[in-house]
Amino acid sequence: MSNAPAVVPEGVELTDGFHLLMDALELNGITNIYGLLGIPVTEIGRMWQARGNKFYSFRNEQNAGYAASVAGYLTKKPGVCVTVSAPGFLNGLTALANATTNCFPMILISGSSEREIVDLQQGDYEEMDQLNIARPHCKASFRINRPEDIGVAVVRAVRTALSGRPGGVYLDIPARLFSTVMSAEEGKKSLWAPVDPAPAQIPAPSAVQRAAELIKNAKKPLILFGKGAAYAQCDADILAFVEETGIPFTPMSMAKGLVSDLHPQCAAAARSMVLQESDVVVLVGARLNWLLAHGKGKTWGVPKKFIQIDIQANEIDSNVQIAAPLVGDVQSCINALRAELKGYKSDDQAAWAKAVAEKHNSTRAKLAGKLSTPTPVMNYHNSLGAIRDVLKNYPDICLVNEGANALDNARMVIDQYQPRKRVDTGTWGVMGIGMGSAAAAAVETGKPVVAICGDSAFGFSAMEYETLTRYNLPVTVIVMNNGGIYRGDEASPDHQFSCMLFNPNTRYDQLSIALGGEGVRVNTPEELAKALEASIKSGKTTIIDAIIDPAAGVESGRIGNLNIVSTIGKK
Repeated sequence: MSNAPAVVPEGVELTDGFHLLMDALELNGITNIYGLLGIPVTEIGRMWQARGNKFYSFRNEQNAGYAASVAGYLTKKPGVCVTVSAPGFLNGLTALANATTNCFPMILISGSSEREIVDLQQGDYEEMDQLNIARPHCKASFRINRPEDIGVAVVRAVRTALSGRPGGVYLDIPARLFSTVMSAEEGKKSLWAPVDPAPAQIPAPSAVQRAAELIKNAKKPLILFGKGAAYAQCDADILAFVEETGIPFTPMSMAKGLVSDLHPQCAAAARSMVLQESDVVVLVGARLNWLLAHGKGKTWGVPKKFIQIDIQANEIDSNVQIAAPLVGDVQSCINALRAELKGYKSDDQAAWAKAVAEKHNSTRAKLAGKLSTPTPVMNYHNSLGAIRDVLKNYPDICLVNEGANALDNARMVIDQYQPRKRVDTGTWGVMGIGMGSAAAAAVETGKPVVAICGDSAFGFSAMEYETLTRYNLPVTVIVMNNGGIYRGDEASPDHQFSCMLFNPNTRYDQLSIALGGEGVRVNTPEELAKALEASIKSGKTTIIDAIIDPAAGVESGRIGNLNIVSTIGKK
């Protein structure tokens, strides 16, 4: 088949690749695009804005991609990121791979060099075989070579990103395609929106019965929610399942607030106890990966049986035997279980639930003392305690959280009350998601955002703070400043500055002012609470530079066991 441009008779209204791509995105409900413009995609941004849509332009494609991925998570529509070719594409690909790992629907669209030159490796501008580089890192990778194929490519991208387990899709567009013309009438006929791109997947009745019998015969059942349960947006059904069964639940970090952390059945503060002592665990949108010790070892204590709700069948038995797989979408599986368990209550399970609640409440009471204890220099406990006390009055604020100790301690200390109000480093635990995620959360929810970042994590995307101020987004960034990676008190070798320390004179509050925002430096929990309250009420983009004890924190946060240490020469 020839790739030569179609010959269009004179007097016929024309369209081109630029317009067809924008038409296709609009037809599929896309109004916000995140990206970074340049050759050959510059005109997309200008024309997209001229149509009355929003293009959020970033300083680095990776951060634009993180924004697009979080937009997908929050809205259940694919977040779209547009980048230039080669290096720009590679920056965006990091975010696309992260989106796929986290099961966030996202589409990365990148301009690329001309095929005939790339395929012969003749040295085109930013030459790279982007299509094949992307393939291992996303659900699908497509190239569009003709304008009449733009419609079907966008439809395939949307359906692939949303259906089954959500994830990332790459669309490769050679530069020439953007200006290639065709009949406007024929172009319009080539566009459509997919019907039911993420259809419900109903679990088999026998599978539902098997899972229900396990729950009925359990002495110490537990429900464990992952971010897949939060993404499903069937919040009322999940709450009903929890309350109808009376089973204690514990959330993974981005599932916090799916059912309020203050709910009487919440077992988050009794996590060690319930993971070790439970006999039947219902996994809802959660994977038994490294974050859950692969379902093995001392973390899980006594032998137990797992019920796993997942839309992807090959996730079942990925680490341990799953006694009762429920393959389907979360809402269908939860409601099928509710129907099968209707009216069922167990006295044994009630006694277990009471014991779990007592442990949860006693642990929270012990933590409360640490949160209010004054120290000469703020530590993670009393600083985050001050933040928690402010945020409890703003339950609909989205919290973005990244770092090592800043992440681990905030997850433990700060309660969430509503679904999808916490965005963090996700499955990979990747640094640098902060400012992109904060931007998307503010744009897509229309609500204020608070980002709590370690000083190391903030540095990965700090220049995107200018993006936040440029769009006047109501984001408060709290930099937990202890002057180093993990800690700020490591001794330096005689011949150089320690590789784990930062410049002790760094002023993140002044960086904010230089980039067009508000900046405050605080040294006490009282100052921190006052600054946070004022920032939220003002709606102004703000950095709060929170000075933390350099000795606060531990190596690698709560996953120090993964940090390999040499034993050579040690006694």
